[in-house]
Amino acid sequence: MEELIAKAIDAREKAYTPYSHFKVGVCLKAKNGETFQGCNIENSSYPATNCAERTAIFKAVSEGITDFSCIVIVGGRENEKPDFCPPCGVCRQVMMEFCDPERFRIVLGKGDLSFREYTLKELLPLGFSGDGVERKE
Repeated sequence: MEELIAKAIDAREKAYTPYSHFKVGVCLKAKNGETFQGCNIENSSYPATNCAERTAIFKAVSEGITDFSCIVIVGGRENEKPDFCPPCGVCRQVMMEFCDPERFRIVLGKGDLSFREYTLKELLPLGFSGDGVERKE
């Protein structure tokens, strides 16, 4: 876990946050062992901003990886040590698309390498999944 937290902290350094100055970094671990880092990327048109969690998930999916075991998230004001930073609702919903809510672990890390761990179901107990959505083949 220390290695994943360190990778999330490293990703946080790359965050582009000229408006909020709140930097988030993540390390997403795929079931095959690969890791993908992500950071938040702001835009002056706020809805065009992308969260660190979605950045990492979209990077992985764009490489053909869609099975994940955990994500480590660190965040906080720039020039301060990272603190526990839970994912936003949109990111939780994106996780529902690719992750087993019973098994996928969301790890909130701090700059001192301590952490708290949750399942996706704990953080999104009634998450919407594609199970009831008809898919056209």
